[in-house]
Amino acid sequence: MEKSVKELEENWRKDPKNWKLGGLFYCNKEDKRLLVDKPNPNYGTTLNFAHRKSYIFMLMIFLFFGFIIFMVTKKQ
Repeated sequence: MEKSVKELEENWRKDPKNWKLGGLFYCNKEDKRLLVDKPNPNYGTTLNFAHRKSYIFMLMIFLFFGFIIFMVTKKQ
């Protein structure tokens, strides 16, 4: 059973229909993983943008860096 799940996830990752904008964004509602390897695993991982938590994750990153920029540029 475990091997079939791994094979299914690998097939989803390799399927070009799950990659939008020339392989830049991964969107697959059936895939419950938040982080997915890129088509070439040597390039790292990406978010599954069909997963609800990916948008929360991106919002937290933008808020964090926005706060850092605010603190650095604020007048003393």
